[in-house]
Amino acid sequence: MLTDRHEDLLVAVALTEFSVHYEQANPELAEQAWYLAADRLVSHDVGPAEAVDAPEIR
Repeated sequence: MLTDRHEDLLVAVALTEFSVHYEQANPELAEQAWYLAADRLVSHDVGPAEAVDAPEIR
C-alpha cells in the first residue's frame, strides 16, 4: 500500500509527464499541470533532482 507521500509524488511525476507531452498541443494546460506537480513536490520538501528517486516504490 502506498503512503500519501508516495501517492503525491507519483501524481507529481504523472503531471510532469503530462505537461511535457502536451506542451505543444495545449500550452496553458501543460503549464497548469507543471505548477500542480511543483506544488506537490514543494509540499513534501522534494526538489526536482530528488523527484525521480523519491517515490521508491517496490
